[in-house]
Amino acid sequence: MSDTRTGPGFPNLFSPLRIGGITLKNRIVSTGHETAMADAGGISEAMLAYHEARARGGAGLIVAEVALVDDAAVFVSHPIKVTSDDCIPRYRRLAEVVQRHDCRLFGQLFHPGREIIDSLDGSAPVSFAPSAVPNERFHVMPKPMSRDDIARVVAGFGDGARRLREAGLDGAEMLASHGYLLSQFLNPRVNLRDDDYGGDLEGRLRIFREIVADIRAKAGGDFVLGLRISGDERSHEGLSGAEVVAACAALAADGGLDYYSVVAGSSATLAGSAHIVPEMTMETGYTAPYAARIRAVVGKPVIATGRINQPQIAEAILAAGQADACGMTRAMICDPEMANKARTGRPDDIRACIGCNQACIGHFLSGYPISCIQHPETGRERDYGRREPAARPRQVLVVGGGPAGMKAAAVAAERGHQVTLYEAEAHLGGQARLAQLLPHRLEFGGIITNLTREMALAGVEVVTGCRVDRALIEGAAPDAVVLATGARPRRPEIEGAEEAHVVDAWQVLRGEVNVGGSVVVADWRADWIGIGIAEKLASEGCRVRLCVNGYTPGQTIQQYVRDTAIGRLHKLGVEWISYLRLFGADGDSVYFQHTTSGEPVICEGVETLVLCQGHERVAELETELEGCGIEVHMAGDCLAPRTAEEAVLEGLKVGCAL
Repeated sequence: MSDTRTGPGFPNLFSPLRIGGITLKNRIVSTGHETAMADAGGISEAMLAYHEARARGGAGLIVAEVALVDDAAVFVSHPIKVTSDDCIPRYRRLAEVVQRHDCRLFGQLFHPGREIIDSLDGSAPVSFAPSAVPNERFHVMPKPMSRDDIARVVAGFGDGARRLREAGLDGAEMLASHGYLLSQFLNPRVNLRDDDYGGDLEGRLRIFREIVADIRAKAGGDFVLGLRISGDERSHEGLSGAEVVAACAALAADGGLDYYSVVAGSSATLAGSAHIVPEMTMETGYTAPYAARIRAVVGKPVIATGRINQPQIAEAILAAGQADACGMTRAMICDPEMANKARTGRPDDIRACIGCNQACIGHFLSGYPISCIQHPETGRERDYGRREPAARPRQVLVVGGGPAGMKAAAVAAERGHQVTLYEAEAHLGGQARLAQLLPHRLEFGGIITNLTREMALAGVEVVTGCRVDRALIEGAAPDAVVLATGARPRRPEIEGAEEAHVVDAWQVLRGEVNVGGSVVVADWRADWIGIGIAEKLASEGCRVRLCVNGYTPGQTIQQYVRDTAIGRLHKLGVEWISYLRLFGADGDSVYFQHTTSGEPVICEGVETLVLCQGHERVAELETELEGCGIEVHMAGDCLAPRTAEEAVLEGLKVGCAL
């Protein structure tokens, strides 16, 4: 009989870990990450519910998101601050809800330096840095810090740690990763000071050592203290791996730190920022070698973080001695019960993160609470965190086996309804089956695997290869019908199209058409479809011109995904033209109108026009069912074409409403 305390198949992941004076029950960490759930500068009820779900789900350690140590440090419009004792009661409440599940809680102490994403009122705040060296991503020119500024920040770290300890947290983490203030002091290309806070490594580490000393003096020598740092900033003029290892070795010799949390990337550049929350094009567990190099010189526990989305990956990293614990933050955003499922021998039931970045970091950077396209309960724990059994079990018929239909079916069945799902095609998945065919998007197909498993566990009956009409529904006589019939490619009227070779993105992905050697992609939506089609055809040897009805390719998708994709298009020689409205086509040309000047733009020498013009809903069955007296609900693209995020969310809402 397996010992579920250590997790069958994951003996290293579910072994205890000693950090300073405390012990973690396992080596699964929810690392510090912004949730956009702060309320009036502090921890909200929504944030409490969010973190408690991960603690209840089996995490060994939760590191709460960044807290500003200086009132002059502006980072976002909704920050948490530890600059007064007013923060203590809310942190105390967070500690209570996390620790009652045998999960440890650390706070994260932070100053952004020159890395300013947002402001409190829309005006540009004063930013601070060791020297007046601008950043590239946000185009910020900082104020060089005076010695008084430095002293204030050092004291802020110490005071913040003292408040965290008084609130009952188990430890604190100094944030020196991703090109933020402490990283800026460490970086000789950003820190150009000629006083004792600059120059050689000793000078550049001076602020680190002063902060450690101040924290120890105010929070006590037995309060767990760690350092979060990028093992390599992967960025123009960012810290190199060798520089980071040397700095960590020097700090380890001091003996003031209890652990090191290793990530990659930098906020200062577009290329570096893509590693803050690495998306699906990046290899799983790719940061582990950085952690291993630091682990070799510090002699203290090291946490590795970066695309560790499955317990199998974490176990392999631990077994190889590359790290002592693994940050699995998005894995638990996607499945808060991930740890418990792995521990009790149910790894196949885990809803694996697919690295799409859409509703997690994508929401945060847009100013909304984070969530997950596969698990919209995340960020909505108070409304959807617990399934309420149906008051009266009913017969429910779901039409459509895409993400909306699958989620609605799974949730309804989990609540006790008898659910049958019908899909017209031979396979489930809807548009997700096409999305996974785009370059570097294979992992997106995981949404199909995960939702299929959810339906199986809930007991949904699935019928494929069956097109539903009113007669079938009336014959089945369900108590309620859910329409999730999706969408089809939009084919707008195009002047002269009868003379041109015009195809749509779906036909290209299915291999149904020959596009020739010169292609124009007319991208109305400015999302991942246009970018993906352009990359696919360019990688196959086509000359590709991507004509976007927006200011940049990928305008509507998460910026890290967009930026890395644009980099690949540049390498492939794809030409893109922005601000274009499709107007017409003929045998060898495509005609556009500039969306602001109104002037014509003509692409000549074109063999095929590929339409990425969005979608139109498939809703004929809605009309058929009018007046039939059956309760009808709708979810996803058959309501209005959008993305998988809205489809799954609406499936959840319908499943809960039935």
